[in-house]
Amino acid sequence: MKLAILDRDGVINQDSAAFIKHPDEWIPLPGSLEAIARLSRANWRVVIASNQSGLARGLFSMDTLNAIHAKMRREAAQAGGAIDAIFVCPHGPDDDCGCRKPRTGLFVDIGRRYDIDLKNVPAVGDSLRDLQAASQAGCVPWLVLTGNGEKTRGQGPLPAGTEIRADLASVVDAWLTGE
Repeated sequence: MKLAILDRDGVINQDSAAFIKHPDEWIPLPGSLEAIARLSRANWRVVIASNQSGLARGLFSMDTLNAIHAKMRREAAQAGGAIDAIFVCPHGPDDDCGCRKPRTGLFVDIGRRYDIDLKNVPAVGDSLRDLQAASQAGCVPWLVLTGNGEKTRGQGPLPAGTEIRADLASVVDAWLTGE
């Protein structure tokens, strides 16, 4: 099984410092849904691993988050793609949970769910915490320069082996061509 783990905000959709709090605020980045569709056509399973501290902060409810994700899945399907599963950390930065990236809890849960060793599974993010969690879980971290990616690239050492591409579409190009 080929598995791809993607962060959501800044990788698939536009990010917002004020959080994505409503389905209308969820706007896909150019080429991201088509990239997911290309993975689906190549028999990859696409899984999302996303910190969603807006839940803990009371900025939106689980029903609203589910509506945002329903929109994301619907738009991915319209482009010909499928999102197999969405793993979310609902905690805030001060909750000291094991699932909030840069910790590996979401990745451990993904590995268990798919009964797969995450060694060498590619994981895409736009923040250092995405890359750190991926690397610590044994995944190959991929940084996209969308969202917070440019800032992340400039802020310090990235985990060893981090691959850098402009956006999700160019990451998928690399995966599908074996680049």
